[in-house]
Amino acid sequence: MYITTYAIDLVALVYLAVLTASSTSLRPYRKKPFLMGVFITVIIILSEAGTIFTCNEGSSLRSLNIIFNVLGFSLTPILPVVIASILDINLFRKSRLLLVPTVVNTVLVLLSPFYGLIFVVDAYSEYTRGDLFFIFLAAYILNFTVVVLSTLALGREHSYPMLHKVVGLSLIVLIGTSIQLVYPTAYSSWHCATLSLLLYFFVLSEFDSSFDSLTGLYNRGAFERATHYMAENEAFSIIMIDIDNFKEINDANGHNYGDVVIREVACAIKQSFDRSYRCYRFGGDEFAVLGRETDRQKIESQLQIMTENLAALNANIGLLPTVSYGYSVFHGGEALDFQMIFKEADDQMYESKRLYKAKQ
Repeated sequence: MYITTYAIDLVALVYLAVLTASSTSLRPYRKKPFLMGVFITVIIILSEAGTIFTCNEGSSLRSLNIIFNVLGFSLTPILPVVIASILDINLFRKSRLLLVPTVVNTVLVLLSPFYGLIFVVDAYSEYTRGDLFFIFLAAYILNFTVVVLSTLALGREHSYPMLHKVVGLSLIVLIGTSIQLVYPTAYSSWHCATLSLLLYFFVLSEFDSSFDSLTGLYNRGAFERATHYMAENEAFSIIMIDIDNFKEINDANGHNYGDVVIREVACAIKQSFDRSYRCYRFGGDEFAVLGRETDRQKIESQLQIMTENLAALNANIGLLPTVSYGYSVFHGGEALDFQMIFKEADDQMYESKRLYKAKQ
């Protein structure tokens, strides 16, 4: 039974390693720590399997049992550290105190074969928990909490709905760990950890694939996903923005300068809208903003802030174009025809562009 379940875990982890290495959606700097996390999980699972097969097998296998326990207990709190570095490679360099629980646990684990601190393996190769087992547990929980908080912080930073996904993943890990704490021979924790690691890959892949690489704004795919799930009772506003004379600027100054313009305009747009709005690069030099605000006066106020920010940026940089925009509001409580709402904002934007060109 144990051989079968561990074999399934290992096959799943090998599959995850292949997915990670070949992924085009996961950001490149995340791949190395993710693969390291997979490798550590494999070592821990093999170590746990080793403790099962060497336990109560007499003194001849006691040394192997100790080695497997040392590997498992020392690497388990390190795994969340590696997972957290997937999100921020410099997290533990900036906050070295976060590593203290892991270091303390590692020292106690290395001393355990002699003093029985975290675990005890007796002369007959029988395993029991040591008096300081709670320190191992505390180190693991603290590091796991760092992963959860780092993931939520990443979501907040980009206004990305991460909470329910993190809660789901955390519950899987906590349930598996809790079962094994109460019933040590259940060996459920690493089956759940393997599943969570696989799901975490998909969560981060979806997150990374939601953003435009040039501007850092949400991309059109994210826009289409967001609008697909809009409910009829959900009030919202949509703003469409287009850079004026972008083709002429691009032709006159080259594509590199065109990219600079798009990036600077995108930055100004993002800084101009509060957290009740989400900004998207819709395509080329066109942007979309979705918001929960339906008061036209307040929307106009946000657009005025955007116009002023662009003007201030132009005063500093120069050669930065103006933008044309249009918006539409849906108050909810009626049948939603998103394409009609979208077309109204888009038509307003093109009318604004027409008036701008007429003045030139």
